[in-house]
Amino acid sequence: MKTPPRFISVVSLAAALFLGGSATVAAQAAPAPVATAATPSAAAVGDICYSALPSQAHDTLDLIEQGGPYPYEQDGAVFQNREGVLPSQSTGYYHEYTVITPGSSDRGARRIVTGSATQDYYTSDHYVSFDLVDHGC
Repeated sequence: MKTPPRFISVVSLAAALFLGGSATVAAQAAPAPVATAATPSAAAVGDICYSALPSQAHDTLDLIEQGGPYPYEQDGAVFQNREGVLPSQSTGYYHEYTVITPGSSDRGARRIVTGSATQDYYTSDHYVSFDLVDHGC
């Protein structure tokens, strides 16, 4: 398993401070991570408070909790994570659900993607970016 560059930088910094070396040299030793299709940028997954979600997302989360019925037949389908924005998991781990967009003639761009019982992600831009829903705020 490859150690993330951020972790290497922290370890190098701690070792330099412990051994009395230069912290600035150690901190610069680790290369900056490069975002690729296989490794999404850190900005692609953020956080959002449950209270900050649009009301339609609350409705969708309630339907998920109840097990449906859902407004679109695609709701509950396996989300493939082809964009690689969410953490890599085995096929079938993620499922997607429509967040109704008022005034839209189709499903719109908003979705809830679920992982485990404690992971709900919201996207308003059709999988370009996601926010992990914090149900505690």
